[in-house]
Amino acid sequence: MGIGLKDIVIPAATATVSASVLFVVRGIAFRLLHRWAEKTETRIDDIIIRSLKVPSVYWCIAIGLYIGVAVSDFPEKYVFYFSRAIHVIVILSITIAAANLSGKIFKNYIQKSDLPIPTTGLAYGILKGTILIIGFLIILSVLGISITPLITALGVGGLAVALALQDTLANLFAGIHILVEKSIRVGDFVRLETGQEGYVEDITWRTTRIRMLPNNMVIIPNSKLSQSIVTNYYLPEKRMSLLIPIGVSYSSDPEKVETILVEEAKKAVGEIPGLLGDPEPFVRFIPGFGESSLDFTLICQVQEFVDQYLAQHELRKRIFKRFQEEGIEIPFPHRTVYLREEKEWQK
Repeated sequence: MGIGLKDIVIPAATATVSASVLFVVRGIAFRLLHRWAEKTETRIDDIIIRSLKVPSVYWCIAIGLYIGVAVSDFPEKYVFYFSRAIHVIVILSITIAAANLSGKIFKNYIQKSDLPIPTTGLAYGILKGTILIIGFLIILSVLGISITPLITALGVGGLAVALALQDTLANLFAGIHILVEKSIRVGDFVRLETGQEGYVEDITWRTTRIRMLPNNMVIIPNSKLSQSIVTNYYLPEKRMSLLIPIGVSYSSDPEKVETILVEEAKKAVGEIPGLLGDPEPFVRFIPGFGESSLDFTLICQVQEFVDQYLAQHELRKRIFKRFQEEGIEIPFPHRTVYLREEKEWQK
C-alpha cells in the first residue's frame, strides 16, 4: 500500500504547526524565566536557563515530529524510523544540556568555594567530554549498533593513534599531572627557569598559558613545563618577604640607621598598598662591611609578589628623604689609589 500526497501533507503540516506553537511557548517561557532569574541573588538559575536554551530547540522539533507521526497513517516501518530519529534527537539534546550544565555549575562552584581545585580548560573539557561520550554510546545503542566491536576496534586502533600522537598525548597527560599535583594552579604567579614570569591564565589539554606583566602571553607545552624548574610565588601562600638593601657612610651610627629604617617601614604600613605590618619590619646589618659603605637589609612583608614594586618605590623615597633630614650620607663608591714613583736604575 503506497503513501499518498494527503498522507504526507497532513502529518507534515501538523508537525510544523505543533513545533511552531512550541517555539512561541518556548520564547515566552524563557523571557519570563530571564526576568525571574534577574531578581534572584544566586547564579545557578541563570546557568540552568542558558544551558537549556539550545537543547530546548531540539525538544520542540522532537515533540512536533512525534505529534505529526501520531496523527499519520504511515506504515509501521516508517513509524519505526521516525521513532528512532526522535529518540536520537532527544538523547542528543539531553546530552548537550547535561554537558553544558555540569561544566558551568562545576566552574561556578569551584570559583565560589575555597577548594584547591583549578577551573582550567583541561578540567572543564574532560568533564564535558566524558558526558558527550556517554551520550554518544547511548545513541549507538538506540540505533541498534553494538558497542563491543567498536570498543575492540578502538582498542586496536588506539595503539597506532598513540604512536602517531606521542607529543600530543605527552602534553595531555602532563597537563593532567600538573592539575592533580597542584604545584601550578590557575591564577598563580610563577617564574620559569628561562626567566619569564607572570600569572597562569589557563592549563589546556596541550599547553599552559602564562600572562606576563607587560600583558604578553607565554605559551608552553605541558610536557616541557612539567620537566622544567618553576618558582611559584603563591605557594605555600601569597605573602612574601621583601628585602631592600641600603648602604650608608662609614661615619654613620649603625644603631641610628637601624632605628630610622624600622620607623619609616612601620609608618608606611597602611599607607602603601600591599605592605604588611605583621610580622613587623626589621633590619639586619647584612651584608655588612662593604667597600664604600655600611650595608644593611630592610626586611618586611608584602601581600603578594607584584606588591613589592610599589612598596620598594615608596619606601626608598621615604628613606632617602629621612636620611637627608638626619644628615646620614649615602656614599658614592670610591677607591684610594697609591702611586709609587719608580727610581731610575743607575747604570
